Amino acid sequence: MSLFTHWAKSQSNRYRFWVIFLIILILGYCLPDPATIPVAGATSADWNPQSFWFYPWGPSGTHKGIDIFADTGSQVISDGYGIVSFAGELSAGGKVVLVLGPKWQMHYYAHLSQQHVNEGMLVKTGQLLGEVGTTGNAAGKDPHLHYSVKSILPRPWLLRFDEQGYLRMFYLDPAARWNDKGAS
Repeated sequence: MSLFTHWAKSQSNRYRFWVIFLIILILGYCLPDPATIPVAGATSADWNPQSFWFYPWGPSGTHKGIDIFADTGSQVISDGYGIVSFAGELSAGGKVVLVLGPKWQMHYYAHLSQQHVNEGMLVKTGQLLGEVGTTGNAAGKDPHLHYSVKSILPRPWLLRFDEQGYLRMFYLDPAARWNDKGAS
């Protein structure tokens, strides 16, 4: 095989790779994005609507999610469908579950007392993920689920010029998701 033939074939493979990559990217963004409050039986009265993007907030600087208060052991359910990309323990979040869902969004469920899913599992909307607890930096506080949604793809129209405002391009207000979809 000549050097030119090898180069042309490798260019063709790169082109195919990028076409497939873009198709997957677009399809993932076009998937419908259901939304439901991720604590069974919870209502908007169970969290402070001003807690999303509250500053100052401990070591992280800004609170990039909301805390849904419930009794220890209350069911934590999936806000939407997706694939569990992490189920384990982190120092701040304690027992956590991370789900990659539609629109290339990562759904982060933290401070769980129990986890009922494993990495690689496919989950559907409303599926049991774990139970509300006080693990991680929630130890000694009222039991709650810390829930945040982070977009892998930036949303430049959400950019702000306040403290950590550049990160707003990636974090979505979970309560706004539910309000927009009429979730309960």
